[in-house]
Amino acid sequence: MKKLFLSAFMLAGMAFSAQAQEISKNALGLRLGDNDGFGGEISYQRGLSSNNRLEVDLGWRDSNHVDAIKLTGVYQWVWNIEGGFNWYAGVGGGLGTWSYDYRGADDSGTFFFAAGDIGIEYKFDIPLMLSLDFRPELYFNHDDFRDDSFGPDIALGIRYTF
Repeated sequence: MKKLFLSAFMLAGMAFSAQAQEISKNALGLRLGDNDGFGGEISYQRGLSSNNRLEVDLGWRDSNHVDAIKLTGVYQWVWNIEGGFNWYAGVGGGLGTWSYDYRGADDSGTFFFAAGDIGIEYKFDIPLMLSLDFRPELYFNHDDFRDDSFGPDIALGIRYTF
């Protein structure tokens, strides 16, 4: 029984060490997506440890009648799948401003939101990383710029890593 326990403990330790990876200390690029209108974000990721990082995005959204600018911060946990493939999940939030202009009626305001994040990424042997993620956002104090308080944000990211 003692040998079985020791063997299981060593096997678990090897499995966890096999999952360890080094994420890039810094990554800078673009995150292009759609959440009630096409938009882009300037995205910066800062590695905090071997499997945690902080992502900060400054973005804009442009739809038929509403324009918005937002600042987002997300804390992420990163797990290696195999080779350069990782998947990640995180939580965060942000704030922004919007303006509405339709048939002579115009309005503007500010909002804040809570966000989750889940995605997959691939880091090439060169300093380039591609990602695809889903970031559900729950809006507060949004007044009239959204029909509801939920916004699904799906985006493709391309970042230079250093």
